[in-house]
Amino acid sequence: MLFDTDVVIWVFRGSQAAARLVEGAEERVISVVGYMELLQGVRSKQEARSIKDFLVDFGFQMLPLTENIGHRAAIYMEEHSLRSGLALADALLAATAVENGLTLCTGNQKHYKPVRELALRVFRP
Repeated sequence: MLFDTDVVIWVFRGSQAAARLVEGAEERVISVVGYMELLQGVRSKQEARSIKDFLVDFGFQMLPLTENIGHRAAIYMEEHSLRSGLALADALLAATAVENGLTLCTGNQKHYKPVRELALRVFRP
């Protein structure tokens, strides 16, 4: 399962439901885009270290961007950004999930709703 940034943030905020979801996942995957979003929000080197340690401790696999992911994300932006407000990072995460045959776990269902081929698992904190 590919975890959206918001679910990992909920874990760090102390959500037991988010922690159980991550712990119970057979496969834990994060996109390099999601990792960069997490780093964008840190306020200290210690917070950055905590994020990295969390991902390592829970065995997250980090998926890189590829040419196919970029191409698919561009198509999603062309098709959906004006109508639904699909943002760059969301398009990249959706494309990463689809290209790798993964379900995307997110609390932001409306961001991804227009992407029909995307398998979603919606998290409610």
